[in-house]
Amino acid sequence: MSNELWNKSAIELAGLIRDKEASSREVVEAHLDRIDSVNPDLNAVVVVLAERAREEADAADAVTTSGEEIGPLHGVPMTVKENLDLVGSPTTQGMPAFADAMPTQDAPAVERMRRAGAIPIGRTNLPEMGLRISTDNPLRGLTRNPWNPDVTAGGSSGGEASAIAARMSPIGIGNDIGGSLRNPAFCCGIASIKPTHGRVPMGSSIEPIDPPLASAIMATDGPMARTIADVRLGLQIMSGQHVRDPRSVTVPFDSGHLANDSGHLAKRVALVTSIPGGSVRPQYIEAVRAAGRALEAQGYESEEVEVPELERVNEVWGRLLSASVANLIPLFDGIMDPQTFRTLQDFVSRFAQPGPIDILTAERNRLGRVWSAFLADYPVVVSPVWTNPAFPHGVDIAEGGIDLTLDRIRMITPGNLLGLPAAVVTTGLGEGMPEAVQVMADRFSDDRALNAAEIVESASERIHPELGG
Repeated sequence: MSNELWNKSAIELAGLIRDKEASSREVVEAHLDRIDSVNPDLNAVVVVLAERAREEADAADAVTTSGEEIGPLHGVPMTVKENLDLVGSPTTQGMPAFADAMPTQDAPAVERMRRAGAIPIGRTNLPEMGLRISTDNPLRGLTRNPWNPDVTAGGSSGGEASAIAARMSPIGIGNDIGGSLRNPAFCCGIASIKPTHGRVPMGSSIEPIDPPLASAIMATDGPMARTIADVRLGLQIMSGQHVRDPRSVTVPFDSGHLANDSGHLAKRVALVTSIPGGSVRPQYIEAVRAAGRALEAQGYESEEVEVPELERVNEVWGRLLSASVANLIPLFDGIMDPQTFRTLQDFVSRFAQPGPIDILTAERNRLGRVWSAFLADYPVVVSPVWTNPAFPHGVDIAEGGIDLTLDRIRMITPGNLLGLPAAVVTTGLGEGMPEAVQVMADRFSDDRALNAAEIVESASERIHPELGG
């Protein structure tokens, strides 16, 4: 069985270990072998924690044999993006300057996944400081897409997505301030969710411990996997208030507790087939409509509508993010790849914020009210993830790269600016590359987004890249 273990989901692996049909050591070894087989071509896993993982697997097997109570991911391997703290491994942020930045505590999401029994087997790649939608950096190099080595794996959690799609890991942890969980899920054909802001705690033991404003109000950690069921389990494990994150809250996972909700209303779906600001690849619109038909078959009602004030949402997101990036620009000068640095300067110039930041945050609140009213009428929103396909490596930091980036993520930014849950689910293949839709819901209705995404997943083609093994 060992040569098949790397192809199973996290939940399947947990069941095999729990029922003693496979040992954690066998599962870990199968994934380490898979990394040896396919990672040299992809460079998704940039640090392999082989001996540590073997030791933890043996300890997990001892617990299984003893009959003690075990966690929901007991003995299951996982990967962790290299901007999340994992004790014993540097939090490099993809920067040579941080190559030796060693944390003293696990990030809260990592801590909770480990407490649930998951075993870190590797660290995955990201662009410098997570500030691109493609994954490459001077410290670890370029991560390739397992579907097409010449196009981006997405970013910033591109190493995670590439590793999970290539079956090197069944589940992992990334984060998202501008689609960094969803962009690579789309590019590599896996599942993810950007959780409601505040549901998953964040925290670092490396200074500066407190994040800049844009991160504090728009970023979140979250799970990545190949199935929505695994994503749901990962999110449930990571969720809840944590003493290290004053923004974090404990909220029931079942959104049925929300006020002014009704079963009939909850089944209304907005299908986004027109996105202001540019064209959308026709195949992606058809994927949205196909998702609508799958949901209608399960009792939902769908309607093609435009979401409110999307161009303004994109502008306010850009202005908030650029305000924080502008403060970091002097620190990055001379320690960041020159092309990436110039692109960040272009971004800051594009969104230079006139006037007090209070005016901008007030506009964010106004847009939040507008979207809350919209989501009261349409509790599920299905849209394209990107407007156009994965692009060749480096195009996002070439001349005009900011325009390319901003075009791709026009439907990404509402999730970040407004704190909404947004899941990505793969719907099949088109021209040899994965296609997907995004499923959004109102704040703290993460389960509603996942429920709809799971219906779409069940009606969709199951795909996987043809790699070695």
